[in-house]
Amino acid sequence: MLTIATSNVNGIRAAYRKGMGDWVATRTPDVLLLQEVRAPDSVLNDLLDGWHVAHQASDIKGRAGVAVASRLPVHAVRVGLGRGEPEPPVDTGRWVEADVELASGELLTVVSAYLHSGVAGTPKMDEKYAYLAKVTERMRELAAGPHRALVAGDLNIAHRNVDIKNWKGNLKSAGFLPEERAYVDVWLDEIGFTDLGRRHGGEGPGPFTWWSWRGQAFANDSGWRIDYQLASPTLAESAVKVEVDRATNYEGRWSDHAPLVATYDL
Repeated sequence: MLTIATSNVNGIRAAYRKGMGDWVATRTPDVLLLQEVRAPDSVLNDLLDGWHVAHQASDIKGRAGVAVASRLPVHAVRVGLGRGEPEPPVDTGRWVEADVELASGELLTVVSAYLHSGVAGTPKMDEKYAYLAKVTERMRELAAGPHRALVAGDLNIAHRNVDIKNWKGNLKSAGFLPEERAYVDVWLDEIGFTDLGRRHGGEGPGPFTWWSWRGQAFANDSGWRIDYQLASPTLAESAVKVEVDRATNYEGRWSDHAPLVATYDL
């Protein structure tokens, strides 16, 4: 069995101060996919001592940052979606992939992704759409590639009405716009990736993965499901269990996101 966890840590130094290290020690994932790391390589390597770590920090200080941490051997790392060209600073710290070696000797490509949040009707939304086009192109390649593939992370899109508590009040909000959700349709219906959180999470609403720090959002489970594990067609059938590690109470949270953890029979 292989356990892969993905989590937006909302700053890894703060997350470790609040108890993330205890969660890692108890959960013992084989592969850990992190978003919003917001730290240099030196900090990440100290906190994840003994792991194989692939990391892309953002060129914008204090923003983004994605990492793949693996207990399994790593054979190759690919950073960003620039295809050899420099990426705009806003696109950095958003995509890193690694080929990890399974016990069988087979390679599995895992991606840690952190997509733009966007602001409806502003240039930030244009940046998000431009990046979503690049993501779609890469996902087509991964689906047709030689290895099974997993694209996971904070995608900042709630796909269906059941993926957001207050969907009626957010129809014009970034993260739930029809144009954004249509990209997820392409990834699932056209390219063939499977949304494991929905497949194993039932019909919904939820299970949600993000709740605002403000007010009673967490207590009332007024959240969004924006963290995903999207499995390629040849990987999806090996997933046997998918869980959201929601904290038992507000004080026990070490991020505004909860980890999404999948177990694969590989």
